[in-house]
Amino acid sequence: MLYDPLGREFHYLRLSVTDVCNFKCSYCLPDGYQCETPRNFLTVPEIRRLVSAFGATGTSKVRITGGEPGLRKDLPEIIKTCANTSGIEQVALTTNGFNLEKNIQSWVEAGLTSLNVSIDSLKPEVFRRITGFDRLQSIFAGLAKAAELGLSQIKVNAVLMQTFNADELSSFLQWIKDKPYTLRFIELMETGDNKAFYQQNHVSGYAIKQHLLNNGWLPVLKAKNAGPAEEFYHPNYQGKIGLIMPYSPDFCKTCNRLRVSALGKLHLCLFGEQGYDLRQLLTSDQQQAELQQYIQACLSDKKDSHFLHQGNTGITQHLAMIGG
Repeated sequence: MLYDPLGREFHYLRLSVTDVCNFKCSYCLPDGYQCETPRNFLTVPEIRRLVSAFGATGTSKVRITGGEPGLRKDLPEIIKTCANTSGIEQVALTTNGFNLEKNIQSWVEAGLTSLNVSIDSLKPEVFRRITGFDRLQSIFAGLAKAAELGLSQIKVNAVLMQTFNADELSSFLQWIKDKPYTLRFIELMETGDNKAFYQQNHVSGYAIKQHLLNNGWLPVLKAKNAGPAEEFYHPNYQGKIGLIMPYSPDFCKTCNRLRVSALGKLHLCLFGEQGYDLRQLLTSDQQQAELQQYIQACLSDKKDSHFLHQGNTGITQHLAMIGG
C-alpha cells in the first residue's frame, strides 16, 4: 500500500491523458488551449505499466482526466487497459461532455464504471457564456444514454461562481429530484492565472451545506477510494448532492489520491510545487519493482495540506495542466 509520512493511504489515481481542452471555460482556459507543453502524451503501453504499478500497490480506482480526455481517439483502449489491470476495481472518466452522446457506448463497452460530466449551468445561454460552446442539450442526451446503458455511477460537476450560476441552486436541486445522478458543487479554486476572477467569483460551499442539512439532507458514508466530496442524500430525491470545499478546515486530512500528468509526472498535490518524472521507468515491463519503489519514495515529500489559504497555488497555472 502506498502511504505518506502522515499515514494516509492512497487508493485513488487521477490520470491525465492529455492537457488539451476544446472548451474555453471562464475559470480554467478563458483564452482557450495555448499548447504550452510538448504533446508527447503517455502512450497506451506506458499507461498500462503505470496503472499496473499503482494497482500492485493498493490503488483500486483510476480516474481518467485531461484537459479533455475525449479528444484522444484511443480513449476506449485506455479505458480497457485500466479496467483489465490487476487490482483496479473502478475506472472513472471526467469529461466536458462535448462528444459524450456520440461515444459513451464505446466507453462503457471498454469497461468504464463511473462518469463525471461538467455542467456549470442548466441555462443554455449561461452554459455557452461559461464554456464558449452551445452543447448543453447534447450533454443532457449523453447523460440519459449513459444511464440507459446501465452506468450507475454518474456525477455532474458544477463550479460555483458568483457572477454566473450562484442563483441556480434551487434549479439544480429540482433537476436531480427525479434523476439518478450525484450533483457536485465545487468551490472555485485559485490558480496561477485566475486570481482576479477567483476574488470576484468565489462562493463558499459552507452555506450550501447548512441549507442541505436544514432541509432534510443526510450525510453519505464515504468509501475508502472515494474522492474529496462530502455527499448527501434525501429520501425524496433520486439524486444526491456532493460538495467539494478545498478551503474548509481539514480538507486534506483524508487525502487518498495521487495525480499523474499526461507527460508522466507524479504530482503529490494539485497545488504542489513540482512533479516527479516517472516516464523513464515506463519503458519496460521489467521496471515495475523500481517504479513502485520510486513512487513510494516520492511520497516522503507529500505535505500535510495544500497552501491555498495563503494564496499559494504552486505550479498550477490552470486546472487543465494536471487533471484538475
